[in-house]
Amino acid sequence: MTDITEITSLIRLLDDPDQEIFTHVHDKLLSYGSDAVEFLEAAFGEAFDPILQERIANLVHEIQFRGVKDELKLWYHGGSFDLLQGALIVNKYQYPDLDEQKVINYIEAIKRDIWIQMMYDASPGEQVKLINHVFYNIYGFSGNTTNHQDPQNSYLSQVIETHKGNQISLAIIYSVIAQKLDIPIYGVNLPQHFILAYVDETKLDEIENGVLFYINTFNKGFIFGRRDVDQFLKQLNLKFDPQFYEPCSNADIIRRVLRNLISSYERSGNQEKVDELNELLDIMLEEKH
Repeated sequence: MTDITEITSLIRLLDDPDQEIFTHVHDKLLSYGSDAVEFLEAAFGEAFDPILQERIANLVHEIQFRGVKDELKLWYHGGSFDLLQGALIVNKYQYPDLDEQKVINYIEAIKRDIWIQMMYDASPGEQVKLINHVFYNIYGFSGNTTNHQDPQNSYLSQVIETHKGNQISLAIIYSVIAQKLDIPIYGVNLPQHFILAYVDETKLDEIENGVLFYINTFNKGFIFGRRDVDQFLKQLNLKFDPQFYEPCSNADIIRRVLRNLISSYERSGNQEKVDELNELLDIMLEEKH
């Protein structure tokens, strides 16, 4: 049971000059977690004292950040089965009031538009051509080439709003749609470039990892082969590593999203966000029990 009277009384004490009282009040409100947020937000709107406003804003952020950490921990230790869920948890770091259902529904709509046109016996190449047509031509998604380092490119809700993203956010949306259509397309953790692989598990003995071909979602779903990956790695002077060719786990993908965000915020000099995102990354690097 949320004790509304206690929460509102505590909020009134947040501007107490006595550090000991403030610490007690702060910790007590923190223990209420998300239940306290709406009351804190209402109080923020009525507060005129800048110190009180700052204390309320910091507390709300602390509660919400703690919530994101708990969700991410649960997702990761629970097996990280749902890639979209993992990406939405990261999204909530920047957009705590995110309407997850809106994003899920939008992705469902794209899936439905592809499904309606999908031929029963379409070849893998034809399937990808159709996804590309709907995703890039009809919905207008594209790689954000002009502002590639912008952290907004990593938050799905923003990518869906602007139809622009980086390699990994476009690849997440694309592969989630494909998998919802039972099309085996998965992420590949290539250095400096995130790509997708079309995997045919019946061909595991004939072809390396069963990968029929690769897809570059940043370049309108361009299809390419293993030799192109060889070339790319040669240009980067990187030694052969099997993980550059084969599908990676959902946890790997979310780790990569977090690293992208860390590097974006480092560039803009936002140390507070860098520190918090490193905390999220640490959760994803914990040993699973």
